[in-house]
Amino acid sequence: MANILVIDDEPGICSVLQDILEDEEYSVFTAGDGYEGLAILQKEDIDCVILDVWLPKMGGIEVLQTIKKEYPLIEVIIISGHANIDIAVKAVKEGAFDFLEKPLSLDKVLNLVKNALQLETLKKENTALKTSLFIEDEMIGSSSQMEKVRELINQSASSDARILILGENGTGKELVAREIHRRSSRSEKPFVEVNCAAIPDTLIESELFGHEKGAFTSAIARRKGKFEIAHTGTLFLDEVADMSLSAQAKVLRAIQEMKFERIGSESTISVNVRIIAATNKDIQEEIHKNTFREDLYFRLNVIPIVVSPLRERRDDIEELVHYFLQKYKDPALIESKNISTEGMKILREYSWPGNVRELKNFIERINIMTDETDISGEIVRYYLDEKKQQENNSELSEYSSMKLNDAKELFEKKLLMEKLKENGYNISKTAEAFGIYPSSLHGKIKKYGIVIKK
Repeated sequence: MANILVIDDEPGICSVLQDILEDEEYSVFTAGDGYEGLAILQKEDIDCVILDVWLPKMGGIEVLQTIKKEYPLIEVIIISGHANIDIAVKAVKEGAFDFLEKPLSLDKVLNLVKNALQLETLKKENTALKTSLFIEDEMIGSSSQMEKVRELINQSASSDARILILGENGTGKELVAREIHRRSSRSEKPFVEVNCAAIPDTLIESELFGHEKGAFTSAIARRKGKFEIAHTGTLFLDEVADMSLSAQAKVLRAIQEMKFERIGSESTISVNVRIIAATNKDIQEEIHKNTFREDLYFRLNVIPIVVSPLRERRDDIEELVHYFLQKYKDPALIESKNISTEGMKILREYSWPGNVRELKNFIERINIMTDETDISGEIVRYYLDEKKQQENNSELSEYSSMKLNDAKELFEKKLLMEKLKENGYNISKTAEAFGIYPSSLHGKIKKYGIVIKK
């Protein structure tokens, strides 16, 4: 049975709508003004609102804006005895499902309510589906390190405190961020992820804050940024230390004020967003190298959570292996495959440089590639050795067809470019890191035609 809220200052309208809706077996609540209606919304699980645009104390458009902000899944049907096209357009722009003019056609009211409820049901199903797919993998492990992470999640999830998650690639930082969101009061609101390392520096500002049509050459339409999309929810800034200093400055301002402007606009947008950030870098080192703003670090690092690499929590490996074997079980098999005692010993002794992500991919592959129900140590060792060989071949393949001097020069050039980037293209710092004189470094830069970025 759906719950309908009618907000109208005319008792007769409320009474008529209540009668016809209750005849359709809906449960109906009525309110004479916006404040009373919003109070009912706080207490009752309302599915659809029928709202008069002309109300005392608080106008209908303002009530509509509040409902769409606080209860975005609820559909609102606007009614008015003084209808005009401007009001209708404004109501729809503010998120109204539809607009009806008084005197009301009761058949139209019933049809609109039915359609609005169907749309609301679809929205809820979509939200439920996203929730069910939300966490691709669970947080598996009972080591002391994982218990500490869970404890920090439990303590911090219910607050709006900013959180900085630290850990190597593949340790599960995104899982931690999603679990915090799932346990928070914002769990039914958006969880928006931004991979700061994957977005070119020229586009990061548009990605985060949006842009207006015509703001730059490729801006063919208005676009909302991630901050705006995440309104009332959680914004996850993954690999935050990979942002440029200019982007960091803008993010710092947005976090401080929860206000920003789209590119090409002078209008300020206010948002309510919880910030969770993550990085695989040593933030203190990045601050020392002047590649990460210390003031932004202090803003983000209200609650730090460190996710340990898999090699430091080997007690979790067996539990993870069983989980992934079950996850990738052939549906035709009654039971999942098993790793032998010897095989498990080999897996526990391996260093797993790619952490849980590497273990997950390895188990998926071995589960598909072997026909054994009880996977032996020999099979485990074979696929681990094959994996290492593939990695080694991949690293050396670029140099395999070169003469020795050519290969050495290519390697030296790549290493120089990497170190220059790490040190912010500072010649003195880079030369010191290599243990050579700046003049020697200048010579190598000239030799290889390396462009120094300012």
